[in-house]
Formats: sequence, structure tokens, C-alpha cells
Amino acid sequence: MPMQENDYNDHNQQEEIFSKRIRAGKRTYFFDVKATRNNDYYITITESKRSRFDDGSFVKTKIHLYKEDFNKFSDALNETIGHVKSNLLPEYNFDEYAREGDDSDA
Repeated sequence: MPMQENDYNDHNQQEEIFSKRIRAGKRTYFFDVKATRNNDYYITITESKRSRFDDGSFVKTKIHLYKEDFNKFSDALNETIGHVKSNLLPEYNFDEYAREGDDSDA
């Protein structure tokens, strides 16, 4: 049975250390810090969006990011975003999204 979006926190509460939710139009992103049994930490990044079928379910895509890759991932993400902002869309006002309907939750 597909997981409902409101069941997300209940399902992951046991190992969750920190969570940040960002609503972005038809998608919601979750950034969660979790602990392993050995008290090591990792991050999961989940994109959740409504199923294209009208059954109330959500499609989730998840990435697990481990501590040894934090710096490489962060550097690559910042470089990629910087490239789009500086080289591909230099005149676009990205700040309009930061202020308009800021729907992120802690």
C-alpha cells in the first residue's frame, strides 16, 4: 500500500534526528538526518509528489547521503546551482521564489 505523505514522519520517527520539509508547488522535499545502529549519521533527501493516479498516494524518490560524501555532494550542488544562476540564467531573479509563498517548515 502506498505511503501517505502525512504518514511520512510516523514511519521514520524511530531513527530521525533532524528534519526539514520544503514545500515546492506540487512537490515536497524532506531533508532528514538519521542514525545507524552504531550511532553514525547520514542524510536522506526525499522528493514526494502526488501519484499521477487519483488514488491519494504519493511517489517518493529517495537519496541516501553518507558522511564521507557530504563535502563532495555539497560542493557539486553549490557549483551546479551557481553555474545555472551565473551562466545560464544570469538575469533571472531567483529571489522572487524565496519570498513568494515561502512554505518551508522546520
